[in-house]
Amino acid sequence: MKSEDTGRIETAFEEIRHRGQQAIDAGRLEEAVEILQTAVDLAVQQGDPRLIDTTICNRAAAMIEIGEGESELPRLREILVRNSDPVNCRIAAYTIARHYEFTKNYKKALFYARITLSRSEQLDRRDWLASSHNLIGNTLLAESFVEEACAEYEKALERIPSEPTPPRATILFNIGYCRILQGRHAEGYRLLYESLKMLRRSGARKYEVLVRVDLCFAHLETRRYHLALRQGTAALALAESIGDHASVKNALYLLGEAANLTGDLEGARGYFERLRRDFFPEAGYLPEFLLAVDIRKLVNLHA
Repeated sequence: MKSEDTGRIETAFEEIRHRGQQAIDAGRLEEAVEILQTAVDLAVQQGDPRLIDTTICNRAAAMIEIGEGESELPRLREILVRNSDPVNCRIAAYTIARHYEFTKNYKKALFYARITLSRSEQLDRRDWLASSHNLIGNTLLAESFVEEACAEYEKALERIPSEPTPPRATILFNIGYCRILQGRHAEGYRLLYESLKMLRRSGARKYEVLVRVDLCFAHLETRRYHLALRQGTAALALAESIGDHASVKNALYLLGEAANLTGDLEGARGYFERLRRDFFPEAGYLPEFLLAVDIRKLVNLHA
């Protein structure tokens, strides 16, 4: 009977975790924190230390997504150092790495991402191996090591299940962006649009905005400026709707460049002025400066 009760509890926690992840994917981050907090509360009621650690890690992942991960680090490090459960150690390391990726401390992100990979190898979880390689790729790409990052993404793609899920779509658009940077445009477009199709079907709006920004960039690279404007406009609207400020900023950069390249100087100046107003209020010179340079050489969309 005890094992049956344990199984039911495990199932209940997995259902909560899944709902929380769905909320994160859809960009409903505050809702995700609330959902995952219910799992922490339930674990505390059960008095199971392993489940408490697991649910704390899951909630911390949502807190990191809304930019409030710093307060979660001490407990995550405690779980990692205590080393009482290999699964929780892996989750803690991954979550810490994501925090440092989010805050652009890529050296620390890479350090913890490699711990994540080592733990995933010990556990022999192909899905976790995939996400670990993807995370390492993210840290390398953010530092502009395109070839090395692409190699990690390819390892991730080899290990991720073939089902059309947001994790697989994320790996695809990461490789697609690398292919565009490598000048392999046809392959890049195929991967980006395959990813977009998966993300739209799953309702993963948080990631859909990222692939649309990448597509805007790809169209700029191939001189399809009107298509760039279309994807950039869609990305901007979606980013605004879910409060993704980083993607709003990237979309404004690219939309200004697209408008400039079509000869719409007033439109371009409008995007750049909004960029200055919302993100760089002290930089009065910014709109005219951006009109005079190639934005694509200044912006790393994956950093």
